[in-house]
Amino acid sequence: MSHHHHRPRMVATPAEYMAELQAMTRRQFLANSAWGIGGIALASMLGTDKNSNADTSQLHASGSAIDPLMARAPHFAARAKRVIFIHLAGAPSQHELFDWKPALVRHNGQPCPDEYLKGEHFAFIKGHPTLLGTPYKFARHGRSGQELSELIPHLASVADDLCIVKSCTTDQFNHAPAQLLLHTGDARFGGASMGSWLTYGLGSETSELPGFVVLVSGDKTPDAGKSVWGSGFLPGAFQGVQCRASGDPVLYVQNPEGVDRAARRRMLDALQDLNSMAAASASDPETEARIAQYELAFRMQASVPDAMDIAHEDPATLAAYGATPGKASFANNCLLARRLSERGVRFVQLFDWGWDAHGTSATDDILTQLPKKCKESDRPVAALINDLRQRGLLDETLIVWGGEFGRTPMAEFRDGKKDFFGRDHHPHCFTVLLAGGGCKAGTTYGETDELGCRVVRDPVPVKDLQATILHLMGLDHRRLSYLHAGLERHLTGVTPDARVHAGLIA
Repeated sequence: MSHHHHRPRMVATPAEYMAELQAMTRRQFLANSAWGIGGIALASMLGTDKNSNADTSQLHASGSAIDPLMARAPHFAARAKRVIFIHLAGAPSQHELFDWKPALVRHNGQPCPDEYLKGEHFAFIKGHPTLLGTPYKFARHGRSGQELSELIPHLASVADDLCIVKSCTTDQFNHAPAQLLLHTGDARFGGASMGSWLTYGLGSETSELPGFVVLVSGDKTPDAGKSVWGSGFLPGAFQGVQCRASGDPVLYVQNPEGVDRAARRRMLDALQDLNSMAAASASDPETEARIAQYELAFRMQASVPDAMDIAHEDPATLAAYGATPGKASFANNCLLARRLSERGVRFVQLFDWGWDAHGTSATDDILTQLPKKCKESDRPVAALINDLRQRGLLDETLIVWGGEFGRTPMAEFRDGKKDFFGRDHHPHCFTVLLAGGGCKAGTTYGETDELGCRVVRDPVPVKDLQATILHLMGLDHRRLSYLHAGLERHLTGVTPDARVHAGLIA
């Protein structure tokens, strides 16, 4: 099976597609916007056998398309079956948590050497900045001797499960474009998110829940908005479904007052008949996506409330995460991520806002706000790793933890105010944690210079990180593609320069 031209089509073969095109009159063609100019380009490409793809072009006997989220085999043997991606929106400081630099502490308060500032552009730093050494102590932990901050004692307790990637880089230093690049492979709006790509390539392990679920904490969505879990140019069936930890888990999925489940079933059957007729005449992928989404929503009415009810968990598990039933929190979301993953959800995305420590006040500094955020997140992430291991799920579940970029080794001191300590945005190096899912546990990968300003060994650009995650899931980033606007689009971009880092794989 090949995913190289893995674009959904609603007819069995390219020849049948061409026959259907030829049977249309010019008036039908122009009246039906579902075909458009893209249909002409697609029809010309469908004239070659290399575009045939049996797994996405089969038809049910009834004539309607298969479920787009039906599970599909990977390109090669996968190390992981599912991903839990924990994004700390705003970008946590690697200097305070993972990248201990004694030289930076020794030179704290001194002017930054000129060689570090040549050609440099900062988001907020003005003038000649001073170096800022971390106020926190570091120690080695576990048999692996991983060096971690006193701010994250629970993560330190699972140090031997962590693959600490200290050499991630990006080319964006503002939040929204950096988040878009990390999650969609494109710093501009319109790209398809990683969770969408994975469910497009692999389908879902469950028919009762969405293949891609999003949980948000910290009272705000990411700076880039919901585009970071959007399907972009991929069919809408692959976009993330945002669930809430309190109240109705999914808005508008329940029946309205006066409509029981049997009536809803009859309504959906009638609607599916109409949509199937439209799909048969127009072969619009979005119509097929709509059919699948209506059916999934109906199944979710029964499955989602159970999956999202952490009150079923035993008290010891709730205590380990620091979770409280009925309360919206990052801890609850980590526990929900485990519950969703063990039920077969392919990609669970956690966004936690509040990590943008500029040091303009006590609400965004490294002495007050950062410890607060670490206290909220440290215990539940460690509990998630332990919980998955105890359930035999850690080896097949890849956990990714990190922000969209790093923080400067220099103090920001915005507008010359020195009442609070914080750091500016820094694209040249940041730290991402991996755990489970075939990554190399108990290791540190990559290295930065003595001040933690630039990568000096094994740089991992964002696109390399994406390629490596796809590889762990059994997908070749160069073969997983979708034709859009005349280009073969990939999560890692239209050029094949991203690479998989073997040093991150066990």
